[in-house]
Amino acid sequence: MAKLLVDNKEIEAKEGISLLQACLDNGIYIPNLCHINGTDNPSASCRLCFVEIEGEDKPIPSCTVKAKEGIIVKTDTPSVRRLQRTAFKLLMSVHLVDCGHCPANKKCELQRIAKFLKVGLKPKHLELHLKETEVDESHPFLDYYPNRCVLCGKCIAVCKEKHGRAFLTFAKRGLDTVISSFGEKDVSNLPCGECFACIQICPVAAITSKNSPKPG
Repeated sequence: MAKLLVDNKEIEAKEGISLLQACLDNGIYIPNLCHINGTDNPSASCRLCFVEIEGEDKPIPSCTVKAKEGIIVKTDTPSVRRLQRTAFKLLMSVHLVDCGHCPANKKCELQRIAKFLKVGLKPKHLELHLKETEVDESHPFLDYYPNRCVLCGKCIAVCKEKHGRAFLTFAKRGLDTVISSFGEKDVSNLPCGECFACIQICPVAAITSKNSPKPG
């Protein structure tokens, strides 16, 4: 076990796990959306889990750093909070805030992060950019809500882990980026009807079962 100093508190963590996971395991919350415990190659796509590490000249995403003996970490500095709040506001500028009709309401990771960072869910001074498609119903078992999606990639990663290949992928580019299936014509090849791991891991209910109630 490695001993680390985080916010002037000594913690212990298994060497080799991510610094983010080490902090979370020790009750030190760091905002995150794309982190999956045990991932060897984190995407760091959400840009929320910044920390300062002694010896580094700028904040670093904590999911990309391994926990190791003796490192000194600060999770709550003005620079860290500024980066986190900026990243969060940008995420929310492409997110439809409709909590009352969302199945993730009151257990949504975005709500938790907003409360932690003391920011609103609707960012001021940023234009809202929503995708034209409210819901993609093209998949035989799943419905996808692109304006809820934060593009964390967890659904793709867990699908690949469980089935040896991903039946979901990123499609399009820039502000138009979405999660898409590969358009499998033979539905019998899809394990989705009995799996639903992508639904369970999604932090914002962007993927739901076709059997789930539709928003009113």
